[in-house]
Formats: sequence, C-alpha cells, structure tokens
Amino acid sequence: MNQWNAQLYDSKHQFVSNYGESLLKVLDAQPGEHILDVGCGTGDLTQTIADAGAAVTGIDASADMIQKAKSKYPALSFDVADAQQLSYENAFDAAFSNAALHWMRSPQNVLTGVFDSLVPGGRFVAEFGGKGNVQTITKALFEQCAAHGHAEARSPWYFPSIGEYSHLMELIGFDVHFAHLYDRPTPLQGDEGLKSWLHMFADGILASIDSPTVDAILNATEEQLRPTLFQNGEWVADYRRLRVVAFKPNH
Repeated sequence: MNQWNAQLYDSKHQFVSNYGESLLKVLDAQPGEHILDVGCGTGDLTQTIADAGAAVTGIDASADMIQKAKSKYPALSFDVADAQQLSYENAFDAAFSNAALHWMRSPQNVLTGVFDSLVPGGRFVAEFGGKGNVQTITKALFEQCAAHGHAEARSPWYFPSIGEYSHLMELIGFDVHFAHLYDRPTPLQGDEGLKSWLHMFADGILASIDSPTVDAILNATEEQLRPTLFQNGEWVADYRRLRVVAFKPNH
C-alpha cells in the first residue's frame, strides 16, 4: 500500500487535480445531481463538482487525504472508504474518478461497486493510468532495485488496455460509450521533480527498503533517466491515460 502524504501531494503534485479539470467538462455535473467522487484525494475536484450545484460525496482510502480534504472544504461530505468494497445502492446519478483507479488492483470489485451505486441511467466518467503508463520510469526503477539487491520489487499499479477495461465494464453490465488511451507527457516540478514523484507515488515499491538503499536507488534511477526524461530544464514523466465514459442501462 502506498502511504499518502497529503501535504506533499498538494504542494508538489497539484498537476494531478489540474489535469482532471478537462475530465470535469466530460462529467458535466448538473445542479441537484448526486455524484460520487471515487479516489477524491484532497478534495479539489470534489469542490469544483459541488460548485456546479451538485451534491457530491468524496471517498478515498487514505485517511490522511480525507483529513486534508475535510480541512480544506469543511462544507462537503468526505469519507474514508475503499472503492474496492463499496456498499452504495442506486444512490448516485454519476460516479467520477480522476487519477485513482490504477491504485485499485481489484478492478472488477471497483466496477461492480460503482455500477451498483448508480441509479439506472447513471453515468461513470473516469480517467487513470492506462497500458504503458510511466513505463520508462518504472522500467528504470525496477532495474535499479534489482541492481541494489531488491529484485523482488513489484508494481503496485493496474494499467489496463482499452480492450481489457472496456470488456470488464461490459461484463459488469455497463454500456460503454467512450474509451480513449492517449499519451500525456507530464512535467514534474523542479530539478528534484523525478525524486519527488517517486517518493510520492512509488512509496509502495520502496517502503520495505532501508533509507540509504532507497537513496542509492533513486540517485541511480535519476542518472539512468536523465538523458531521456530531463528536457529543457525539467523532468517530464511518460504518462499514458485511459479515459472512459459508460452508463448503467435504464432497464
């Protein structure tokens, strides 16, 4: 499990929410709708949904993230919850998720819970890491983990292809209207941007390794990637995103 640092997330990785703003246009929240924000983080996009006049509930598995969200937006409803174990029934007009579903290794459970949470005709709008996401970064990281005596390191993420995820949605019962996999090179903040990203998002890989070895792994990973991912004075992560829109049938 990744250990989330909400303060670091907000101060160094605001791009996560910023990129999610285009997804909100796809969601097109309407006044009076009830919307579930799955993996809401520190609540920035949850608040934007509420600004549209919707009644929104934000959930996240990280208590630290939810605590931060509640402190930032005390008027909104936030709960610590694992989206792989949802228990809502016909409660929401829409479910929304930005940059969260790739952390959930039981996608069938997630999709079943989201499907059950929607009213008939309800929509599911999501974007997350797709097949090939941060492949250059992770390949180098795992190579350096192995070189430093930790060949057992494994990816904590789920990055599906369009076909895999669309098929799974259809098996659950969704009517898939849209699925798009695209490259989104993502600048990371500052000269330390890559290390900061790895500390934030690869904690689940590195948490069991002692600090001096982690430092050595990160230094070696940075050195290996600098020729390809350090561009014009900044690090650029090789993101690939999968965006989907699906509906729960009316019948």
